[in-house]
Amino acid sequence: MMRCLCWTILFAILITSAPAEVKFVDVTAAAGISFQHIDGRTGEKFLIETLGSGALFFDFDADTHLDLYVVNATSIPPPDAEHTSQTQLPRNTLYHNNGDGTFTDVTDKAGVGDTRYGVGCTAADIDNDGYPEIYVTNYGQNTLYSNNGDGTFTDITQKAGVGDERWGTSCAFLDYDNDGDVDLYVVNYMKFSIAENQWWETRGIRTYCSPTDQIAGSHFVSEPDILYRNNGDGTFTDVTEASGISHRALGLAVAVGDYDNDGYPDLHIANDMEADLLYRNNGDGTFTETADLTGTGYDGNGFPGSGMGSAFGDYDNNGYLDLVVSNASSLPVVLYQNERAAFFTDVSFTAGIGAVTLPYFKWAVEFFDYNNDGLLDIFVANGHLQENIALFSDSTYPQADLLFRNTRQQNSTYYFIDASAEVGLTQLPKMVSRGAAFGDYDNDGDLDIFLNNANQPATLLRNEGGNNNHWLTIQLIGTQSNASGIGTKVVLKAGERSLYKEVRSGASYLSQSDRRVHFGLGNQTEIDTLEIRWQSGHIDQFSNVKPNQILIIKESHGIVDWQDIR
Repeated sequence: MMRCLCWTILFAILITSAPAEVKFVDVTAAAGISFQHIDGRTGEKFLIETLGSGALFFDFDADTHLDLYVVNATSIPPPDAEHTSQTQLPRNTLYHNNGDGTFTDVTDKAGVGDTRYGVGCTAADIDNDGYPEIYVTNYGQNTLYSNNGDGTFTDITQKAGVGDERWGTSCAFLDYDNDGDVDLYVVNYMKFSIAENQWWETRGIRTYCSPTDQIAGSHFVSEPDILYRNNGDGTFTDVTEASGISHRALGLAVAVGDYDNDGYPDLHIANDMEADLLYRNNGDGTFTETADLTGTGYDGNGFPGSGMGSAFGDYDNNGYLDLVVSNASSLPVVLYQNERAAFFTDVSFTAGIGAVTLPYFKWAVEFFDYNNDGLLDIFVANGHLQENIALFSDSTYPQADLLFRNTRQQNSTYYFIDASAEVGLTQLPKMVSRGAAFGDYDNDGDLDIFLNNANQPATLLRNEGGNNNHWLTIQLIGTQSNASGIGTKVVLKAGERSLYKEVRSGASYLSQSDRRVHFGLGNQTEIDTLEIRWQSGHIDQFSNVKPNQILIIKESHGIVDWQDIR
């Protein structure tokens, strides 16, 4: 018995002390990115200062290189644009990828330098012309930019009918009715007035007030979200009530995924200090809220969290999407295991994530395979809400971000190991992270990370070493389905590996990652089968595919050259 115990302990030590194979390196300056987030803080402790802003990786000019759009905020109260030069205001920034590891600021030429109090963003091809549009949520009127296909954009917010003026947070495009046009979901937070903002005093020092205290005893109330249906003519219709999206909550994040594998995308909404929501798509244009039934509204102890970010991903490779939700400090990142669509089980602590994440104030969270071993890992962006928290506790305002490496155990369970130190995250300067986007910006076969930090310079982290394992990246272009391929399911089989992913729009927190589907393959040198299940119902199949390449697959046309993207 003692010999067995010693070998078990030795095996665990060998796993946790495995030599680092991947490092994340700060290449922000070398890549030409000089973005500075401004949230307008003045010491008055306005609640809108706390949420930060997002970012998105997308290929706006269809040249196969990921460009970058970063959302900014502004001063409080927001300035009168009519009397202030636009060049003097903080603004959203569009960076064009030069294809050599560097970016160029093309905001002026593109015309997308929104100067409102920006929060979240998402992108997709709303008119199926081959070029993605940009949608931005604000504290104030939201903005939709139409991509003209020549490097410029046009503000079509009013024409499209999507300029809601509530406090929007995360957003995502999805084709919820499978009609070939992407629709739009917008998460809203609460009614908020700068003039009637409330704050706390802790030991005589002003601090940010809880949103629930802002609501208590005032006219502030949480807001319902919005679902817009794409009419197919450049306009959208608000179908929120008709579709059954009727709950009012302090919403911060949306994750889109077909958790029950019925062919229709479902929606998870992470809510601040309230139970989360899971809307099951009924396939008839309506949704049913199923958080209580599925066990996703609360943690395993029956308590609501303080949801910040959320994402779907099949971390245990069983063909069903699992769910991860980040929360505020003293609460864990919650990992929900999908029990084959019947319900979800909270495995946060047994999977190795719960205890480690308790001390952190967590925002963006995402599944991604950073080391290309075929298992989805988890990244968590951290940074406290109270900038003076060190005066009242052992916590700090800037915090290290976390990365958990997924490992398959001998009993076929999955356990996450804190790999933050081995990949270099703990050696980086601590920041106040908020939004995060993930994508292979240098097309070298491994996934990089962009962080939009609150009231600080942004950070671009290049993945060095992830491509030591084999990989495959797939860009999907719909013809009968929506051109962005959003909602398409990809099943890859290589040896004993069976991997499943969906093309998606917004996720994480206020942000959107690369829509291309990326698979890590470990030491597999050939993909046996590759199956593309489009939302139209069409299936494309391929055999004996070589790894370490970027494939462009067009619905019903097979593998095409990049010139055929549009």
